[in-house]
Amino acid sequence: MANLIRSAKSASDWTKAELDAYNINLVKQDAATFFETPNLPQCTVNEEILFVEDAENMSEDSNQELMALLDDAMNISNLEESTVDDFTVSLFRTLGYSKGLRVTHTRKHLSLLICGERRKAQTDVCLLDRSNNNILLLVEENKRFNQDVEFQQADGEAQLIAEAIAAFSINNVMRSRGDMPPLASEVIPGIVMTGTMPIFYKIPVTTQLEAAILHGTYPVTPTIVAYHIPETPRPNRRWREGMKPLDNRKHILRCYEAFKAIIGI
Repeated sequence: MANLIRSAKSASDWTKAELDAYNINLVKQDAATFFETPNLPQCTVNEEILFVEDAENMSEDSNQELMALLDDAMNISNLEESTVDDFTVSLFRTLGYSKGLRVTHTRKHLSLLICGERRKAQTDVCLLDRSNNNILLLVEENKRFNQDVEFQQADGEAQLIAEAIAAFSINNVMRSRGDMPPLASEVIPGIVMTGTMPIFYKIPVTTQLEAAILHGTYPVTPTIVAYHIPETPRPNRRWREGMKPLDNRKHILRCYEAFKAIIGI
């Protein structure tokens, strides 16, 4: 792996090859291990979201809007990337991810220093703490929802990891501007969305990894990224069903609730 060719690539061009080139490995974990709790917490959203499947049968305007956006995001014939982002922003508002000075941004421009050059690392959605300009969470959408799931997960997670490295760098820049010492390491939470189906990630980034990518060298110490795929009742249909069926929706929302502790909100 140390002899792999490394080149200056934007985050959107990262694939599994870049993960191999920088000694980044992924490990799948069950819910208890990943969320660091034996039982997922109950979600505190409006009960209509938990017990009514379709938007037209809901009475609350905000719930109808969320479910309408869910339907748009699940439409694989719709090639507009914005539909998944719009749903994610609305969901974050509903769950209390974005609240007060915690705000969501779409298409936020970050930069990645790689192989001595500066490249783009544009997020699909990110959660930002405006009190200190710290990036709390990154969301990357799979761009090939109607293609092979295994490949789309690999590309989506590689791009998410590149964005997490860029976020680590900018978080340290913001800390320095606020007269705080930079962090030697930070776990950046992330989500890859396939339609409305999330995969949750914990991405540890260190100054050693950051330096290896800057100089295009192979880090001796591996970076281990943990991820969790929600365990829905029909695993072979999870990508197509997403959060539409109520049994899927209830479980996935509990995963989102548990993820708050990882994000630190």
